[in-house]
Amino acid sequence: MSKFRKKKKGTPAISTASLPDIVFMLLFFFMVTTVMRETDLKIQKPKLPYATEVKKLERKSLVSYVYVGKVKGQNGDKIQLNDRIADVKDVKYFVFAERDTHPEDEVPLLTTSIKADIESSVGTITDIKEELRNVNALKINYSTLTGDVMKNIQK
Repeated sequence: MSKFRKKKKGTPAISTASLPDIVFMLLFFFMVTTVMRETDLKIQKPKLPYATEVKKLERKSLVSYVYVGKVKGQNGDKIQLNDRIADVKDVKYFVFAERDTHPEDEVPLLTTSIKADIESSVGTITDIKEELRNVNALKINYSTLTGDVMKNIQK
């Protein structure tokens, strides 16, 4: 007959009872801290001009962006409002839509930021500014890069 032995008990298994809590805590952390991209650029990524006197915007939630640049395969400057290519006359509807998404007390604080390519036509930017003036959106910001133009040319 064979000899029977009792199995020796090894180390106890690791408890996985708190694992779901840890997973949900990490999931919640990443959901809160992740910044989602607001718009997909349909125009070529603008090469921003340089400026020496730059001021950072305080509340980015009150900023709406107007992109000006070129589209591959098309001539001339194009304007992008949110996720679509638009005309200059659509700028006023864009401003009205942005105002509707904010409370009434924040409307005077809304800023329109123009992200224009360095090679964009001044006429296009002037047309956008006139449309903004017509709808009383007078807080305009020009997005730039920090630095002196001459220093960047010499590099």
